[in-house]
Amino acid sequence: MNNYREKTVGWDWFTIIIVSLLLLMGMVNIYSAAFNPDRPFLFDLKTMYGKQLMWIGIGLFMGIVISLIDAEYIRKLTPLAFIAVIILLILVLFTEPINGARSWLGVGPFGVQPSEFSKLTTALMLAYIISQNRGKLISKQSLTMALTLVIATMLLVLIQNDTGTFLVFTAFFFVMYREGITFDPIILFFSNRVLGLRFKHTFVGIHFIPVLFIVIFLSIITLYFTESKHTFSFLPGYDLPGWMLLLFIITLLFGISFFINQRFAAQRSKKKMRSAILIVYIVTVGLVGLISYTYLNVLQSHQKDRIDLWLGKIQDQDGKDYNRNRALAAVGSGGFSGVGYQEALLSSPRSKHVPESETDFIFSVYSEEWGFLGSATLVVLFTTLLIRIIVIAERQKSRFARVYANSVAMIIFYHFGINVGMNIGIIPVIGIPLPFFSYGGSSMMSFLIMILILLKLDSQRKEVLA
Repeated sequence: MNNYREKTVGWDWFTIIIVSLLLLMGMVNIYSAAFNPDRPFLFDLKTMYGKQLMWIGIGLFMGIVISLIDAEYIRKLTPLAFIAVIILLILVLFTEPINGARSWLGVGPFGVQPSEFSKLTTALMLAYIISQNRGKLISKQSLTMALTLVIATMLLVLIQNDTGTFLVFTAFFFVMYREGITFDPIILFFSNRVLGLRFKHTFVGIHFIPVLFIVIFLSIITLYFTESKHTFSFLPGYDLPGWMLLLFIITLLFGISFFINQRFAAQRSKKKMRSAILIVYIVTVGLVGLISYTYLNVLQSHQKDRIDLWLGKIQDQDGKDYNRNRALAAVGSGGFSGVGYQEALLSSPRSKHVPESETDFIFSVYSEEWGFLGSATLVVLFTTLLIRIIVIAERQKSRFARVYANSVAMIIFYHFGINVGMNIGIIPVIGIPLPFFSYGGSSMMSFLIMILILLKLDSQRKEVLA
């Protein structure tokens, strides 16, 4: 008979090396982007690079302290950490807006952005809620609580006018999908347990990913036609607003679907299909209405301009679209191998050609100096990190650790994809930092703590040896 014993596997050094390389590259890049010839000393706290180095040190210290805590205590302390950040998100609503957003709490000469830490605590809280379930199925109570907490936090962030962070929170829906949670309304409201998303379990076989692309497509179409100045000659003497015309087309399409179902569907499936068509129609109309209302009444003028520029509804390369065009020009000027370290012209802070080159457009500085080769290297490093985090997630014995690891992967993926997309002109400018690169204390500390908690949870997973 074999004897079995458990062992703790230790730290994942491959991930540590990748993150260390990204931190080093980011620090070198910040030094170039924010270089002040009058203050060349790297540790000068009156410079951006000096402060960035300080934030890295504080983030590492806080992360290491947290990593000394046993993994089970991290799980138990999760609700307290989540509540604390929610309180900060509420307090920040009473502060004075900075650049149109109420996102900062002053701490002495420095500011803290609670929304950056809310991504971390929401990832932990989502893992905490889902891990309460035993077995493979997730209860409706757990799903309801998870959705409530995620959506409530998203709304608090949206009220702050932090659109970028609000979008990042949609990453958690992918994590829930990975855990087998279906968003099928029929199953959600009529099943005692929330089933894993398989073809035979979903209503008319609709899967999450195709539905996601349909929602994205519908959202883009809605944004394009929403503005009231876009009118169409529908009847003589009438101009129909774009959003109303879109609702008319949707109603017409669903009416045709309903007629086809009643005319040609098998008798035993007619009732089921009628319910499906009605639910999907209501959800579609609700989505169009929500997007239109948000665009017309919630978004500020500069946010509308960014969307309109991205959709091609307006052209203003040297005005409203200046940031994106200048960043794109800087990226392109790097060529194949770059212009050389600290030789950037377009993205240099001295030329002021690219605004926010130390934060939102840090990738343009890196691309101009290191060219396609450097940019490709950065993409490979981030891709490798994401794959490694997913590998870590899938080898966990604990559902808490797995959900948290997948959340970290999706958060980093969103930040990386959106930030690079902004810099190369394929995504509207919404202000999302590049992990480990962009200047910012709250962002840097939250990502470092996020990674170190992940490594701690992974280091305490158990392996059974014969």
